[in-house]
Amino acid sequence: MSYFAAATVRGSAGWSASDIDLRGITDVEEAADRLRDLAEGDLGLLFVEADDEYLVILRLDENDDLRVFGSDAGYAEESALGAALLGDLEPERLPDLDDDESEDDRPAADPDSNPVGDADLLGDLGIPAVALLKFCAQEGMLPSEVTAKICETLGCADEVEELR
Repeated sequence: MSYFAAATVRGSAGWSASDIDLRGITDVEEAADRLRDLAEGDLGLLFVEADDEYLVILRLDENDDLRVFGSDAGYAEESALGAALLGDLEPERLPDLDDDESEDDRPAADPDSNPVGDADLLGDLGIPAVALLKFCAQEGMLPSEVTAKICETLGCADEVEELR
């Protein structure tokens, strides 16, 4: 299974991005250690996209809190990397869409989507859990498109795009 892994770090000079090699990791803490090696700022995020199907986001704050979100629990069953990153997480319950949305405004939800982990890990950065879950559940939305939307909101889209 092929993957793209980009680490973004917010420091005093703004955002920077680097690619990370995750070959050989056996658990999420090893991935977090690789992010720590790059994270010289107040916030580090790791975006892992796999086979245009799965997205995992790891977040490290300066107090070393690790938070993890995965777009689909199936990734843990599909690959060793998925199992290492998501193996210990519980599925999220998809929120109900706002009552003020008409049927036509609602994204087409992927019925097979089974998000896991902390969907609110970007809430304080302007991307509440419901928005992240909607992005991931929208049928036809690729992980790279979700990453691009997140990075655009955070202000690090150019840095991540340069890595592609």
